[in-house]
Amino acid sequence: MRILAVNKYLYRRGGAESYLLDLTDLQRRRGHVVELFGMRHPEDSASHPLSDTFPSYVGLDPAPDGLRGLAAAGRMVWSVASARGMARALARVQPDVVHLHNIYHQLSPSILGPVRRAGVPCVMTLHDYKLACPSYQMLDHGELCDACVTGGTWHAAQRRCKGGSLAASSLLALESGVHRLTGAYRGVDLFLSPSAFLAGVMRRAGVFPDRLRVVPHFAEVTPVRPDPEQRSGFLFAGRLSREKGVDVLIDAMGALPETSRLSVAGDGPERAALQRQAAVVAPGRVAFLGRLSKPALQDLLQASLASILPARWNENQPMTVLEALGAGVPMVCTDLGGLPELVSHGVDGLVVPPDDPVALAAALVALSTDPARAARMGAAGRAKVERELSPQAHLDRLDAAYAEAAERRGRRLSLGSVPA
Repeated sequence: MRILAVNKYLYRRGGAESYLLDLTDLQRRRGHVVELFGMRHPEDSASHPLSDTFPSYVGLDPAPDGLRGLAAAGRMVWSVASARGMARALARVQPDVVHLHNIYHQLSPSILGPVRRAGVPCVMTLHDYKLACPSYQMLDHGELCDACVTGGTWHAAQRRCKGGSLAASSLLALESGVHRLTGAYRGVDLFLSPSAFLAGVMRRAGVFPDRLRVVPHFAEVTPVRPDPEQRSGFLFAGRLSREKGVDVLIDAMGALPETSRLSVAGDGPERAALQRQAAVVAPGRVAFLGRLSKPALQDLLQASLASILPARWNENQPMTVLEALGAGVPMVCTDLGGLPELVSHGVDGLVVPPDDPVALAAALVALSTDPARAARMGAAGRAKVERELSPQAHLDRLDAAYAEAAERRGRRLSLGSVPA
């Protein structure tokens, strides 16, 4: 099968891009031909065969000023360059299916026109809440919010959800409002939601509920250290921004014995403030390591007693949780969004309320004082991945989704034989 995978960024920038690139590797190993379409970007790590069809790079964070800003705003709503590039890519690749990921802003739903005219089945993996919430995260100045889910997108402008800026928030509200009004995403045959929680949000928002399918992400099972009970310390891996709740984790560390250690892998706008907090609350016990390569992060994960995600927002299905489960490392997370779908409290991890450093500290103490229990939880998480979230199971679900999308177009896909 020939697959055209589409994402605005084609380098490891975040969870969506990591999933896209790892999935591409899996599908190619299965025997599928996968080509990538996206936006030209200076950080692209490879020469892409379709790069001459890509629209030009535009940075939107921060948004450009003046005429360039107006052009960028127009491209968010509808991009002629992206549509033309997609038409050329389709003609060259002749795909059996188009698999969309994050196309918002830089590519826009304009690319769906050429896909529809070519009659190619199209699925879209939803990595966030963008189609229900103009600012992606269902947050209003850091607090949980669903005003735009069942109401108009104008709430985003009224509440200044994008960094407190009326101009930026109004632009996002306008973009989402136009796309809702025009049914810009009606050309997608199936929407794939990694979590049941996100799928529920999309149904409430009226995002083509008859086309929603829950397809969990996958995790690779990685080798487990000979003696998991010898692991020590805790790990947070992710973006250092307020919604991730790292400040709550540092406060929890302050209540732990002085022998306790925390490694923080990642970067983001809150890093400096978190470092200052750690110096006061848990001096010398929190190491900020910045962004790590995938192998280095895997090594650190394998050495950790537990991986922690103290999110204060509705996480969808973070790859960091899946990677911890696949590595046989117990997960401690909050009970928001799709997290409780992945982590079963007391079985393969511990689930605590958000913004509660006391409860989080108690969970960390429970694991650090009973490493045998932590090892059992890690083994249970690894077994869950092998049973429910393996790459093989994920590819089978995707192939079924592709076939269903093709049927909606009145076509039949030949998946062909695949390597064992």
